[in-house]
Amino acid sequence: MKIYSHEEALDKMLGKVGTPLRDQYETETQEFLIGLALKQARQEKNLTQEQLGKMVGVQKAQISRIENGRNLTISTITRILKALNLSAKLEIENMGKVALC
Repeated sequence: MKIYSHEEALDKMLGKVGTPLRDQYETETQEFLIGLALKQARQEKNLTQEQLGKMVGVQKAQISRIENGRNLTISTITRILKALNLSAKLEIENMGKVALC
């Protein structure tokens, strides 16, 4: 039985980096991680989704979607970071990947 590294398994299941399915996976993973980080930051500030939504000017449902890695826009993420008094660094790599650190 062959044991695959994580990267080898992704290559085998989704294709190499740069293929459409792999790019979709990478994008969805980044969006999920950004949403998770925002959720953790909100919870650390003891805010509900509704409270954060009011601070940012969006509905509770929008905060929920963002925390689940959907409907992310730089504008909304920026407003959320400001409301939570957090800073972030946007890193754009040559390979077309975007990471919010």
